[in-house]
Amino acid sequence: MKIVTVEFVKSATLPSGYPPGSLPEVAFVGRSNVGKSSLINTLLRRKQLARTSNTPGRTQLINFFNVNQELLFVDLPGYGFARVPEAVKREWGPMIETYLRDRECLRMVVFILDIRRDPSQEDLALKGWLDYYGRRTLFVLTKSDKLSRGESKRRQRSVQESLALPEMPLIFSAKTGLGRERILEEIRKAKGEARS
Repeated sequence: MKIVTVEFVKSATLPSGYPPGSLPEVAFVGRSNVGKSSLINTLLRRKQLARTSNTPGRTQLINFFNVNQELLFVDLPGYGFARVPEAVKREWGPMIETYLRDRECLRMVVFILDIRRDPSQEDLALKGWLDYYGRRTLFVLTKSDKLSRGESKRRQRSVQESLALPEMPLIFSAKTGLGRERILEEIRKAKGEARS
């Protein structure tokens, strides 16, 4: 999948604020500070399209990006240890769940995990929730450049086992670009498939 054009469409919190749904969508989810924005920026070859930050919890809205006028990337707020007001945290759950459960044009969820960390209870719960709703999910382990190749493979197997995945999660590095083409290929395949 070649990225030609990318543009920010809008941010939303409620379905009434979402774009019309005429294009297929791929959503990106993960804990706060897992490298979600860096992954999106690397896939799109844009430096600051999705805002990156060392402060967990910067993304607090659902952000929609039009890719090649044929697909939307959807950046969902990170969950977990974000230092944000409790009232904001309480709104995130329903906001994310509503989008993931009800969005008809959602073709795939890219579930992002830090390769150095074991899946949290929140990760396991979200995986179970996505399984329950039958959402096609691609698991991606970020920050692989922080480990040796051997350690990355070991962690890859460990996460696969922890999440009971039928296939190995993909390994990705925003620093080196490792895994970029494979992720884009999976997105390309999912883009053309209607939700079953």
